[in-house]
Amino acid sequence: MNAPFRLAPFTSEEDSRQWLMRLAEKAIAAVHPDSLLPDQLPEKPTGRTVVVGAGKAAAAMARALELAWEAQSSGESTDLEGLVVTRYQHGAACQHIEVLEASHPMPDALGEQAAKRMLEAVKDLGEDDLVIALISGGGSALMSLPADGISLKDKQALNKTLLRCGATIREINTVRRHLSAIKGGRLAACAHPARVVTYLISDVPGDEASLIASGPTLPDNTTPRDALTILERHQIEVPDNVRQHLLADHSAPQLNSPEFARDQHIILARACDALDAAKRSAEASVGETSIGESGIDIRVLGDDLEGEARDLGTAQARMAFKLQDEITRPLLVLSGGETSVTVKGDGRGGRNVEYLLGLFDGLKGAEGIYALAIDTDGIDGSEDNAGALIGPECWKRAESLQLSARDYLSRNDAYSFFDALDDLIVTGPTRTNVNDFRAILILPRQP
Repeated sequence: MNAPFRLAPFTSEEDSRQWLMRLAEKAIAAVHPDSLLPDQLPEKPTGRTVVVGAGKAAAAMARALELAWEAQSSGESTDLEGLVVTRYQHGAACQHIEVLEASHPMPDALGEQAAKRMLEAVKDLGEDDLVIALISGGGSALMSLPADGISLKDKQALNKTLLRCGATIREINTVRRHLSAIKGGRLAACAHPARVVTYLISDVPGDEASLIASGPTLPDNTTPRDALTILERHQIEVPDNVRQHLLADHSAPQLNSPEFARDQHIILARACDALDAAKRSAEASVGETSIGESGIDIRVLGDDLEGEARDLGTAQARMAFKLQDEITRPLLVLSGGETSVTVKGDGRGGRNVEYLLGLFDGLKGAEGIYALAIDTDGIDGSEDNAGALIGPECWKRAESLQLSARDYLSRNDAYSFFDALDDLIVTGPTRTNVNDFRAILILPRQP
């Protein structure tokens, strides 16, 4: 993502690919915690200030909070304490807030221990104390503390099945909340009567705050029966202890619960912010040699696209063909959201490369169409890539290597396909997370 970018006419594959990469850089920078927290700090309490948090951006949020808090303190001692948990290799250097690392997307014992420690950190606070919760996508798996009667092994098994069956993030997090001792507002309930201010970086379509990391500090509007219905809808085998727990209706705190009376939540960044940044970057290129005085048209399809990843790719290939017949100058199509993958093969890859392989197969090397798809956290699924990038030359290279897109799709092996073409995008952890970022550049058909 740090490769040099030069403005040049869209006359070569490399020019178009570099231009799309530049847009992705701008999109990610716009939703990074470093620039989001300084103007949003709460008033300091007369009591203690305890920080808790979880997610792929949690450590970067903690570091940004420390720096902003220290600047606000005007040389006084920084009275922050607490801990956050993030994914392995997503840590950041903090002086006052402890940073723990655990497994994602499959929860592990370290995440369970982190969740227990958070509950301990807030359980004896009073009305004059403040809890600052730093929550971002990925936090649900990273603070996996099972409810009484349910084991971590139970949650791991259900989590794995939910991730592979094509369930939406709304469905997955509904189940997670009702099998948890910390999610669905339970962390805030434990902190009561302290005031809780929650800062969120949203990775969920629609930006419903209670869904982000399964809402540990926010009231829940679903029921245990909803969770059981989801498991049955996807024909997931439910162990007897899990079924009995859900039938016993261990509801999470509801919206009118007194625990939330003084609380506040602030969404710092959303997928739409990343798309807006990319749009502004593209617009700023007008008049430069990359686009020329005629400019570029931009369409934003939305920041909440869901559904099967490969199917969305196929549908957007048809859309790109139709649009290319209509345009007279370059067109940029942007979208975000979170697709899903129903895993039937034993290949490697996440939803962004699966989407892109569906798009690639639909385009079949069409001239003048380029596309990029990444997960803004820098990790697509559980691999080391953020996503991938395609253009007409990719089709030619695939043919020369005798690579069949459909064969790789049948195995859910999009990572290996783009790895063979050397078209994977590897950024490393970005320490933010507003989910998928997709960009398609469509050039007019040549006469």
